[in-house]
Amino acid sequence: MKIQAINGFKDILPGNVIRWQYIERCARDIFERFGMQEIRMPIMEKTELFVRSIGEATDVVEKEMYTFIDKGITMRPEATASIMRAFIEHGLHVQQPVQRLYTIGPMFRHERPQKGRLRQFHQLDAEIIGAVEPRIDAELIAMGQMLLDELGLKTSLEINSLGCPVCRPPFKARLITYLEQSIEHLCEDCKRRTHTNPLRVLDCKKPSCRALVVEAPSMLEALCPECDQHFQEVKEALQALRVPFQINRFMVRGLDYYTRTTFEFLTSDLGAQAAVGAGGRYDGLIEQLGGPPLSGIGFAMGMERIALLMEQDTESHLPAASMDIFLAALGSETLAPCSLLAHLLRQQGIRAAIDYSGRSLKAQLKQAGRVNARFTLIVGVDEWSRQEGILRDMTNQVQQPFDMSGTPEEQSLRLKQLLQTTIH
Repeated sequence: MKIQAINGFKDILPGNVIRWQYIERCARDIFERFGMQEIRMPIMEKTELFVRSIGEATDVVEKEMYTFIDKGITMRPEATASIMRAFIEHGLHVQQPVQRLYTIGPMFRHERPQKGRLRQFHQLDAEIIGAVEPRIDAELIAMGQMLLDELGLKTSLEINSLGCPVCRPPFKARLITYLEQSIEHLCEDCKRRTHTNPLRVLDCKKPSCRALVVEAPSMLEALCPECDQHFQEVKEALQALRVPFQINRFMVRGLDYYTRTTFEFLTSDLGAQAAVGAGGRYDGLIEQLGGPPLSGIGFAMGMERIALLMEQDTESHLPAASMDIFLAALGSETLAPCSLLAHLLRQQGIRAAIDYSGRSLKAQLKQAGRVNARFTLIVGVDEWSRQEGILRDMTNQVQQPFDMSGTPEEQSLRLKQLLQTTIH
């Protein structure tokens, strides 16, 4: 009986890895244009970190975390809390007042696996810590939009404000009063959330609940003057950066630490999993975790969902994995010198492939095509005796003789120069 991968945990095979590497390269490039630095954290943290940051009454903490109860540790369900823990533990704010950090890696949630939603999933996460200005919110959102644009993805941006600890409690009380009037018509999750986390009812995807909250009070109408001013300036800054957006007064996000600006990048091409990325401001989180009273804002993007969108896009063209040269050694006498030549080329940064099986020229040329080699160097016994090979351009099948006199080092340098001149 074959052993298969665990449900919700998926292999990323070589053909798809090309797409993932491309996404990561684009993300690193764009993040670093904005002055962001990479940070890498462990995939396991103390459970208390997520209970205190994400919120004890959230779905993530209540039923989605992979927790080793006897050890008090949890496989991270998201990256922001881990970054904040590292930020506080290592006193990064002392080194630089405003920190711009990003990370790329796996997260874990025990959810029902479906298209674009796995139990081990991967995120691109970006955070700006220590800045309070509304323009920072707009800059971070614009950075996320720039990444999606450069990946060629068609998405829409929705924004909202969740207020602050001053204006949110009175709004929650109003919302609970409103929901209690029709609580018997809410789904079981929303009945429970009405008193533990009422904002999440606004974000329920079930039609019956959505119909009931259409006339619910809006947080945007309950913002204190400071939060209202902040949101107005975020919108103006986004318009100045030419980033189109829509306001969604029902967007609340699923984690308790969000304050003020929240946002989502949405697509209509992934069915129910509409959000490609999302984030928001978390001005009280760092202090809540024992750090200094600093503000922060960040977002995360799901790599599985981005990869799915790119896979569905017939106009998306990825650079194919390829080799610079394939060495076709014909005959046992040529195998050792060709093997050394391939090794020397690799030492000099050339992507070289070689077949050791001694197959026919036709079979080896097929292999060169499978690895997408730009050139093939054919070395048979007769060619080797004359100290020459045949260099074939695989794009047009044009052949030319190649001088194989001199030492292996001299051969490799000569071949490297020829390849670089022709390829570039």
